[in-house]
Amino acid sequence: MKLDWMGDHRELVEKIIKYGNAYSNTYKLQRSYGTDMTFSAAQIQTLEYILEAEDQEEKMSEMAARLGVSRSTFSKNVKNLTEKGLLEKYHLSGNRKDIYVKPSAKGREVYTKYTAFVRELCFDDIFKLADQITEADKKSFIRIMDLFADVLVWYGEKEQEPRKLIKIEPDS
Repeated sequence: MKLDWMGDHRELVEKIIKYGNAYSNTYKLQRSYGTDMTFSAAQIQTLEYILEAEDQEEKMSEMAARLGVSRSTFSKNVKNLTEKGLLEKYHLSGNRKDIYVKPSAKGREVYTKYTAFVRELCFDDIFKLADQITEADKKSFIRIMDLFADVLVWYGEKEQEPRKLIKIEPDS
């Protein structure tokens, strides 16, 4: 069957799907990524967002939304990273409800080793290619990926119709 609805964009859609499938296959796998401990891509992304936002005193719920994951997923990642000694939890005096997380010294060290590993593994090549395209093309690509992610986040949160049991009638 010919898939005309994609027009000239079939190869782009195929590569987005290939990336999504490859990523989902490795997202929760625990690997060392060039460090002395194991963690998942989901956990290292959580650490990365916390490092990036540490001066903003952003609440966990706000970071989860920015990362595009549920609060419960973000909380699980924070719990695992805290148990590994990579994060520390805080609350403001007079407000024990809102939890803030900060990277520990070990978290900074592990993240530095991780980035050296993945940069050499793949990002140096990606950055070389990205350096060859215009800023306008980069912005278009970023917007494409953002639109796609927004739809996936929305669809993941969208309430589906409740499932119903349907009786199977015996053959007459």
